[in-house]
Amino acid sequence: MTIQESGTARPAGRPRSEKAEKAIIEATLDLIGEGMGVSELSIEAIASRAGVGKTTIYRRWSNKEDLVVDALSTLKAPLPPLTGTSVRDDLISLLDAMRREAGHTRSRCVMNIAMSEADRYPRLMERFVKRAIEPRREAMRAVIERGIASGELRADLDVDMGMALLSGVMLWHTKWGPAGDLPPDLAERVVDAALAGMAP
Repeated sequence: MTIQESGTARPAGRPRSEKAEKAIIEATLDLIGEGMGVSELSIEAIASRAGVGKTTIYRRWSNKEDLVVDALSTLKAPLPPLTGTSVRDDLISLLDAMRREAGHTRSRCVMNIAMSEADRYPRLMERFVKRAIEPRREAMRAVIERGIASGELRADLDVDMGMALLSGVMLWHTKWGPAGDLPPDLAERVVDAALAGMAP
């Protein structure tokens, strides 16, 4: 800490700039959205796109993987509010969040990276899953377990299988389904189809 002539203390080093951080995150997402894979992505390219120096990036992130995890995590919208009134309504809310995210180019690129580069960057994917995917997975697990406890779902239901059925069907529609906008009632149809086998 340095002491100015006025006698007031000033913290050493530059203050963190939220504007610079936002520009760096946006630049990273833009480059990924344009089809650049993690291996091709460079700190130099990100700095150039963001209009900052490389040192500005390295002051905030120690390596490229840390930056990519933070950037990708910003694409996952917060968990939708769950009313708790019925298992069906809460599952529809969770799946509809997946449908809405799939409509954004950047979100589709996240899925492409997750599918194609997980083997090359296991640490990156592990950390991304922990930060962005696990909270949603745990929310769905809690809803299904609540449904079993309340009698809305079968007592012998395999929770992991139920989660796979719901999220797997949505993944198929968002990644490999027919081209074009996903129908607004997709989540409702998927949940109702799954509940036909999951209900008592």
